[in-house]
Amino acid sequence: MTTGWAGFHRRPQAQDWLRWALVAVPMFAAMPRADTLSWILIGLTLALSVPILWIHDAGAHRLTPVLAVTVIGTAAVLWTVVPNSWATVTMFSTTFFVVLRQRTAPIVLAVVIDLTAITCWAAVHGTWRNAVPTYAVVAVVVLLGLNRRTRLARIEQTELALARARTASEEHARAAALAERARIARELHDVLAHSLAGLALNLQGARLMLVRDGASPDAVAQIERAQQLASDGLAEARNAVAALREDAVPVERSIADLLTAYRLDSGARADLTVEGEPRELDPAVGAALVRAVQEALANTRKHAAQADVDVTLGYRPGTVALTVADRQGRRPPDAPAAGYGLRGMGERVALLDGRLESGPGEDGWRIHLTVPA
Repeated sequence: MTTGWAGFHRRPQAQDWLRWALVAVPMFAAMPRADTLSWILIGLTLALSVPILWIHDAGAHRLTPVLAVTVIGTAAVLWTVVPNSWATVTMFSTTFFVVLRQRTAPIVLAVVIDLTAITCWAAVHGTWRNAVPTYAVVAVVVLLGLNRRTRLARIEQTELALARARTASEEHARAAALAERARIARELHDVLAHSLAGLALNLQGARLMLVRDGASPDAVAQIERAQQLASDGLAEARNAVAALREDAVPVERSIADLLTAYRLDSGARADLTVEGEPRELDPAVGAALVRAVQEALANTRKHAAQADVDVTLGYRPGTVALTVADRQGRRPPDAPAAGYGLRGMGERVALLDGRLESGPGEDGWRIHLTVPA
């Protein structure tokens, strides 16, 4: 999971540098006429603007809104102190980025800071006539950000719909394959397995008859080898039937489907991080992991609706670990007693000789379990 500074892990791309330039270049342009206060504001704005390079990253979603709003505030003060500077470009560019990606509270705060800065600027310099077009610029920036945000949301919904359609198509194909495999398994069981079982019994009877009649040891040995081959064939046939009837869905796929459903239901972020090399798990282990995520999401829906969720699935030598954490933005109170869902989860993990930990974290509820695999 990535929170705070841990979210700033990837290398910024060209569009990230262009976005930062819209915020930083006006600060450099204001340097030639800067006094002591202006230099402090310019330095503070440039320092705080660096995380804007990662403002679109999910891992930086908690830190960048605060810094972005602070950048707007420092740029607004600089614009009031140096009225002919290009600090408004920093203000409006950062406001656009906040409207594009952040939640309601940072957006409202950014717009309030912009409007307050324009009002103070007009009051200090007595240019109310020029303030009206600047108010209009704020409205245009907000509308452009909302329009772009709506378009991105539509694109995301379209991608989710396509993903669900692909999933449905895959499930249909899998159901057809399972039906065909079940038919073959029935044929193997009803014809081959029964025939081999009958052959083994007949060979057993023939061996007993040869021994009773005093037949040569070579003849008895041949019958015994034939009986062993029939028994081995029967075991192989049963293994083949079991393999044909089993088609386990990968744990990562099942958890990803649960998170997709949560995103569609709540509109909140829900991310899955897989650490280590995925491998095939025992069905009981896979079921315990999937049921743990399912129960954790149910509790999040019940106690912290629309909270962001981070899920980490870690494959380690001999074990597999699962962590589910919701981001409520505050430390939740301790639960008076474990509910039936958590108790059932603990019992399921205990049967696998695993370990379960659950409780409040710094900003939400956290469940962590480790089971042998």
